[in-house]
Amino acid sequence: MAPADLRGVLIYPPRSMGLCPRDSPSQRELAAVIEHTLLAPGASPADVDRLCDEAREHHLLAVCVNGVHVRRCAERLRGSSVFVCAVVGFPLGASHPDVKVNEARVALQDGARELDMVLQVGALRAGEHAFVAREIAAVVAEAQGARARVKVILETGLLAPAEVAAACELSETAGAAFVKTCTGFGPRGATREDVVLMRASVSAHVGVKAAGGVRSARLARELLAAGATRIGSSASLAILAEAEG
Repeated sequence: MAPADLRGVLIYPPRSMGLCPRDSPSQRELAAVIEHTLLAPGASPADVDRLCDEAREHHLLAVCVNGVHVRRCAERLRGSSVFVCAVVGFPLGASHPDVKVNEARVALQDGARELDMVLQVGALRAGEHAFVAREIAAVVAEAQGARARVKVILETGLLAPAEVAAACELSETAGAAFVKTCTGFGPRGATREDVVLMRASVSAHVGVKAAGGVRSARLARELLAAGATRIGSSASLAILAEAEG
C-alpha cells in the first residue's frame, strides 16, 4: 500500500480506541478526513472537474464519484495527494454479485484507490448472511489485487440496530476496511446513533465512514466524536467554511 493510500484510514480515532481526540477538530483536520462527493445522476464533466479542483485546492482527502467518472478524476488529480473513491452497486445494492465484482474491477483499472460498495440490503434483512459475506469478500478480493480498500455501505435507515450490527460484523469478517452509514439516496442520512453502534460493532482495525446528509461542521464534528473516521459529503466546502468561521 502506497504511503498516500494510508491517509484517513484511522486518522481521527475515537476514544474507544484508547485515544483522546479533541472535541473540535480544526478546519485542516476536517479536510484531512473528508471525501468530497459527487454522485448526482446529472453530474457533467465540468462538474466533475470542479469537484477535483476543489478537492485539490482545499486539501481534501479524496473525491467520491460514480464509476463513469473515475478515469477523468484520476487523470485530473494526478500528482496530487487526493485519491479517487468509486461507488459500486450504487445506490440500491441490488446488482448481481458478478456485476459488482466487474464494476469494481473496471473502477480499479480506471484509477480508483477505494471502493464504496452497497451491500445487498434485502439479503441481509432476510438473514442470508452467508450470501452477504460472500459478495463482500468477492469485491474485497478484487480490491486487494489492486492494493485498494473497500467500504461497505449499510444504508442504516433501512435497518434495525441488530441488522446494522450484523452487517458490520459480516463486513469485517469479509475483509472490508470500513463500514459506511448511508448512500445519501436512502430514507435518511447518518446519525450519531448509527456511528456509535457501528463503531461498537467492529474492531479498532476497521474505520467508520459517516455519509448522507452531513452538511455542517457541527454535525461532522459530532459524528467524528462519536467514532467516525471518515466523512463523506457533497457539502465539503460549506463544512470547511463553517469550521474556519
